[in-house]
Amino acid sequence: MQPTTTPLITDHSSLITSRFLAACHRQPTDTTPVWFMRQAGRYMAEYRALREKYSLLEICYHPELAAEVTLQPVRAFGVDAAILFADILLPAIPLGVGLEFAKGEGPLLKNPVRTLEDVKNLRPVDPETDLGYVLDSIRILRGELKDTPLIGFCGAPFTVASYIVEGGASREFLKTKTMMYSDPHTWHALMDRLSSVLTDYLLAQIRAGAQAVQVFDSWVGALNPADYVEFVQPYSRRLLQAAQETGVPVIHFGTGTTTLLPAMKAAGGTVLGLDWRIPLDKGWNLIGQDVAIQGNLDPAVLFAPLPEIKKRVTDILRRADGKPGHIFNLGHGILQNTPVNNVKAVVDMVHQGLA
Repeated sequence: MQPTTTPLITDHSSLITSRFLAACHRQPTDTTPVWFMRQAGRYMAEYRALREKYSLLEICYHPELAAEVTLQPVRAFGVDAAILFADILLPAIPLGVGLEFAKGEGPLLKNPVRTLEDVKNLRPVDPETDLGYVLDSIRILRGELKDTPLIGFCGAPFTVASYIVEGGASREFLKTKTMMYSDPHTWHALMDRLSSVLTDYLLAQIRAGAQAVQVFDSWVGALNPADYVEFVQPYSRRLLQAAQETGVPVIHFGTGTTTLLPAMKAAGGTVLGLDWRIPLDKGWNLIGQDVAIQGNLDPAVLFAPLPEIKKRVTDILRRADGKPGHIFNLGHGILQNTPVNNVKAVVDMVHQGLA
C-alpha cells in the first residue's frame, strides 16, 4: 500500500526545503540540521506538568496529549525535526505480554516469552486498530507542525525481543542470549514474528504521515558481529528495507555498536546513527560516505559548562567537515534533569555553525 501523504516537503522546483530531510538524502543544507532523541520528555517542565495528571501510557493513549508533548521541544528550541512521542514497547501491548511501567523501574512485562509455545501464543496485531492512537497522533501532528518534519519510529526486532524475553530492562541480556544459543528455533520464531509486527507498524506510521522514521536498536551493542549477522541482521533488514521502499528516509540507530556498524549498514537505512563512543569522522569513514550520518554528542555533555559544550559541538561539526548528509544529534536520548537552557544552546550552536 502506498503512503496516503507525500513523504517529502518540497518546493515547486522539487528540491527538498526541509534541512533535516535534505540531509537525510545527503543534499546540501544552509546549516547543519539538529534534533535530539528523547527531546520530548521529563527534563522539560511542560512535560512534568502533564505527568502529574497522566501516566506515560495514558499520554500515549490520548493522541491530543501525545501530540502536545511532541510539539513542546519544537516550540521551545527550534529543532529541525519532531519525533513522535510514544514508546518502543507499545506493540507489546496487543501482543499480550502484559506491559506496565513501574515507578523507578522502567518497563515490566508480566508474561515474558521464554518458550516456543509462548511465541505461538502471542496475539495477532493490527496496527490500524490496536495501535490506532499512535497513528491518530501522527495525523494531528501533521496538521500542527507546518514545515517541521515528523519522525515516526519503532524498536528494532532485537531490542524489542530483549525486553519481551527478559521481562524488562537488562544489563547482561542473559535470558536473551541463552535463548539465542540454546534454543535458536524459538529465537528465530520470535524474531520472525516481531519483525512482521514491527514492519506493519512502521509502514502504518508512514501511511499516516510520518515523513521519516527511525528504528531504535538500542541494546544491540550487547552482541558481537557474528551473533548480530546470524541472529539479528536478517530481521532488521526485513524491517528497514520495507520502510525504505516507501521512499521516506530511514534512520538506523543503536548504541555500543562500533564493531557492528558495517553489518548494520548492510542491514539497511538511509541514515546511520552513531553513539558517542566513536568519533564521527571515523564512524562515517567506517561505513562509507554513501549513507547519511546522525550524531553524536554524549548526552552527559549537556550537563557541562557552556564553553565545554561549545568545544564538543564544534569538534563534531569539524569532523563532519560540512559534507552533505550530517544530522546533529546526541549519541543516545536526553537524560533526566538535563538543563533546558543547555539544550537550546546546542541547537543555536549547531545552527550558527563553525566560527
